[in-house]
This record gives sequence, structure tokens and C-alpha cells, in this order.
Amino acid sequence: MKTVDMIVKTRHLFTMEGDGVGYLENTAMIIDRGRIIDFVPTDAAEDSYRAEEVLALFDHAVLPGLIDAHTHVDICIARGLAQDTDNWMFYGLQPFENAMVQEDIDASVKLGIMEAIKAGTTTIGEFSIGIEPACKFINQSGIRGNITETVRSLEERIYHPGELYEFNEDKGKRSLENNIAMYDKWHDKDHGRIKILFGPQGADFMSRELLLQVREEAKKRNTKIHMHLQQGTRETEQIMMRYGKRPVEWLKEIGYLDESLIGVHLADCTDEEAEFVAESGAGMIVCPGSIGIIDGIVCPSMAFQNAGGYVALGSDQAPGNNCHNVFNEMKLAALFNKISKKDPEVMPAWKVLRMATIEGAKALGMDQEIGSLACGKKADFIAVDLKKLTMQPIFTKPMRNIVPNLVYSARGNEVILSVVDGKIIYKDQILLNVDEEACLAEIESRIDCISERAEKEFEEIAGTNYIFMQEGKL
Repeated sequence: MKTVDMIVKTRHLFTMEGDGVGYLENTAMIIDRGRIIDFVPTDAAEDSYRAEEVLALFDHAVLPGLIDAHTHVDICIARGLAQDTDNWMFYGLQPFENAMVQEDIDASVKLGIMEAIKAGTTTIGEFSIGIEPACKFINQSGIRGNITETVRSLEERIYHPGELYEFNEDKGKRSLENNIAMYDKWHDKDHGRIKILFGPQGADFMSRELLLQVREEAKKRNTKIHMHLQQGTRETEQIMMRYGKRPVEWLKEIGYLDESLIGVHLADCTDEEAEFVAESGAGMIVCPGSIGIIDGIVCPSMAFQNAGGYVALGSDQAPGNNCHNVFNEMKLAALFNKISKKDPEVMPAWKVLRMATIEGAKALGMDQEIGSLACGKKADFIAVDLKKLTMQPIFTKPMRNIVPNLVYSARGNEVILSVVDGKIIYKDQILLNVDEEACLAEIESRIDCISERAEKEFEEIAGTNYIFMQEGKL
């Protein structure tokens, strides 16, 4: 009899292996030294293995941990302050983002990551300026991090529609140096649990020279480029004004489209442009809630998939999307595509669950380690309580309704267990490595300061939400 770290017993195991959800009934998953080593019938598990910890999860669905591939948790503290407004980045978010100091960002990062873990996320793809706070808290909390330092040359000021952005090349160079320094410090930390990517904010936020330099530095280190790609009409207009081409066409011209690129949003891409990016070998991240609220757009993820590409889901940022919850993104991805295509059969529940797990991992180039439950892979998984009202009732014949309920009914609070690298990081509503109360108190202590610093610019811009406040509508 072999001694192992953990035996996980469940009636409903969704491995995501194969082309579907890889359902196994009454199966025990055997875990040792952070990896899955075997699957055996539940009633035979302890004939072959002795474990330090046995998890009996018979009233639960066990599935791979969810991947939130693109977030900006550094601005989570501005939740609800920038919705329902056009020119979102400058008219909505900027007064509050400009008002933040480092202590605000530190508190914000903790809020967003805690929320994500409690909703079943085991891999988070943070993208921010100054990723040290995120790296530290990801390291502490035990979640897996796929983290990107923002590189950009943009001069900070309010830009009105039609204005060409101004670049500061010294600023751009410093931001790339920061990215390299963070790579050197954090990449492959804790046996590879933390990865550092290179993050040009977008083709419109820097010069051609800096963009190519970022690509060179990423390729030297065999890591990915995580970049907003043709994310809206704003970016398209900037590249057209500067180079006379649409972003995808221009990036193709300079040799930027290949398997090292993870493109985020593609919100202003035509289906044909999305297909071309997919055929280049690049991955895609779609953030349905954020882009739906900010731009009223359904991104061309189906065209990308139909061309053979892989698409991950991201929650983006709380000032746009309002939450860091992949269950929310799964539901919205399914609904928005059904509505836009006027077809209830497109983007079925099993497909978006794959986007949140194995296909998301493939889009990020991480599928050899995570995204499905298979022998040799990292033991990243979650358990969902099927006794929760939102998951009831459970049918297994003539059809299983667990996957549709996970996508269309679950809210995230049904997750009662999260495990990363074979280590429990969240159990029964408690974050095991984090003082949640202290983090929330830290958030509350920052609000008045942000409000005071943001007030003048908020009033000067006089955007939609300022008007709503004046009219007593908020």
C-alpha cells in the first residue's frame, strides 16, 4: 500500500479530458507531491493507497480550478465607479485611478484576489502597473499566478476622442525595465506557481520600436506576451492615424502575431481579423462582462474558435465588470453569443466550462500543467456543493444537469473547496492563508482618501455619472 498526500472521493468528477467534460462517476482522485497520480473506483481507493488527508465529497462536483486569465485587481477598489459611461478609460475610470496611491493599490489587489479565490479561481492572470503587490499576495494566498507587468509610453493626461496619444520614450523604457526586473525576481517562484509575462498595454500605447523590443525580451526568456489587442475603436483609430492600418494588419506587418502572443478582447476585430489571429497560433482572452458593460460589444470569440484557436475567459476589472467571478463570465459568454447570433444552440454550457478550464489553459500555453484533471498534471481543483439551492435538483438520467447548472445557475458561493498544487487554500468559506477581516478593514480605511483626491477631476470631467449624481439618480 502506497502512502500519498491526498485522496479525493466524489460521485461527480469532471476531468475536462477529451472533447467534452470528461465525466467520471464514483471515482477517487489520488494526489501526491502536488500532482495527480491515479484515478481509482471510490470503494477501492484505500485498498491501494493510504493518505494523510481524505476528502469525502460525495455531495459535490469536483472539477479543475477555474482560470481567470485577465484581471486588473489593482483597481478593484474602484468597483462600481466607472460604469454606464462612454469613453470609459478617461471619462469614467481616470479620476479615481489618478487618485490612488500605493496603499490604495495594495489594498485593492487583496480585495480582488480574495474575491476570485472564493469564487473558484485557482489561476489568476493579473495585468497591472507595478505587480509587486500582486506577486506578494498571490504568493501568500496560494493561488496560481500568471502575472503581467504593464509596459507603456503614454503621457498621462485626459485624451479626448480624435486626439493622437503622446509618448514618453524614457517612461516606456523604464516600464520595460520594471517588467524584466519582475521577471527576474518572481518568475517560476514556488516551483513554477508564479509565472511572469511581458505586457505591452496595447499597440496604441507605445512606439513601434518599444513594441518590438518587448517582443525580443519576451522571446529571450521563452515567456508569453499578454497584450490588449484591437480592444476597441479607440485603439483602431490611434493605429490608423499613426500607421494608416488597422491594428491586426499592422501587427501582422511587423511580425507580432504568433504563438507567443495572448491577445485580450479583440473587441473591434472583424470575424475575418479574429480568424487570422487564431490561425497565427496566438491565444485569445475574452472578458464578456467587462466589454459588454464598457462598450456594449460581443467579442468575436466564436470566430476565433471556429478558426481553430483557443479562448480563455477573464473578468477584467471591477470598475468595468463589477466582479472577479468566472461563473459570471461563463454565463455571460453563453448568453451574449446566443443573443448576438440569435441561436440558442451556440456556445453551450459545456463549451464555456471548457473555456474556463482546459481551453483557457491552452490559450495561455499552460495546458501541460493545468486545466484538466489527469495523471501527471498539477492538482488544481475545486469542489462545488450540489446541495446549494442554486444547484438543486440534480438529475443524472436521462440527462445530467450539473454542467448547465454550473454555467447558468451557480453564483460562485457554491464553491466550498479550492486546492492548488495539492494544497488547500480555501475551505468552508475560509481563506486559509489570508486574514480576510484585516484585508477588508484595510480597504475601508482607504475610501475617504480616494474620494477626496478624485472629487475635483470627477467634477471637471462632468461625465455621465457626475450628471447622474447631480440628478439624484445614483
